[in-house]
Parts: sequence; structure tokens; C-alpha cells
Amino acid sequence: MRKRKAEKRFIKPDPRFNDVLVAKFINYLMWDGKKTVSRNVLYESFEIIEKKTKESALEIFKKAVNNVQPLVEVRSRRVGGATYQVPMEVRPDRRIALALRWLRNYSRERKEKTMAQKLAAELISASKGEGAAVKKKDDTHRMAEANKAFAHFKW
Repeated sequence: MRKRKAEKRFIKPDPRFNDVLVAKFINYLMWDGKKTVSRNVLYESFEIIEKKTKESALEIFKKAVNNVQPLVEVRSRRVGGATYQVPMEVRPDRRIALALRWLRNYSRERKEKTMAQKLAAELISASKGEGAAVKKKDDTHRMAEANKAFAHFKW
């Protein structure tokens, strides 16, 4: 092996909730390095969540992330000229990364007015086990299930 393994970067927890996952999501939401804007959007959406559900926004956020995390995914593998979609287990750090990315992307596609409202609505629906991000996870699992026959091509 020529190159070193990339060092894992650890991020500081966010100031309000003192939670690393929230800080990570703030970084995911960020555009053009404007962290304060993305932090304000997330905190505002947490306030909307607490108003709508009368529950802790942090709990709903964590439940949403757990509901969106995929357990298996398909990865392309070339074997003798043919490309197979091989189902593989997802590493824990990648699980979180995919969940946060899907929550962000499907929040942005929603029809509500502000980003805070879009994010709040997507987090609430994901915590209930519905919404576009959860559908994406289910589709990923379905793809893996359909390609179970190629599981012996794992490497």
C-alpha cells in the first residue's frame, strides 16, 4: 500500500446542544462556508419542531437520523466484463453520513417556504418513519434485497 490511511477528523460539538451529530449536520447544511447561517436554520427548525410536536427537537432529530440510516447498500463490482450490483453492509460512519446527506437533500426539495420549515417538516416525517429520506433508505434496502444473488462477489 502506497499511501497512508486518511486521518479521522473529529469535530467539536455544537454550542447550544453540545452534540457532535448536530454539529456534523450543521456542517452538512452549510453553503459557501456560511456556518452561522446554517446554524441559525437548524436551530430555527428545531424551534418549529418543538412548537409542532411538543417534544424535544433533539430527540426527534436523533430518531429521524436513526430511521434514515441504511444497513445495506449495493456497490458496483466488475467481474469478467459484467458489472454486478453487490449488496454490502454499510460502515457505521458512512451510515450517518448517508442519513445526514439524504435528510439535507430531501429537505431542500420540499415545497415549504423557508429552509427551516422544510427541514423541520422532513425531520418530523422522518422521525415518524415516512418522508422522502426514509423512502430513499427503503429503496436502497430493496435494491440490496433484489441483488442478494450476487452477494458471493463481496470482496
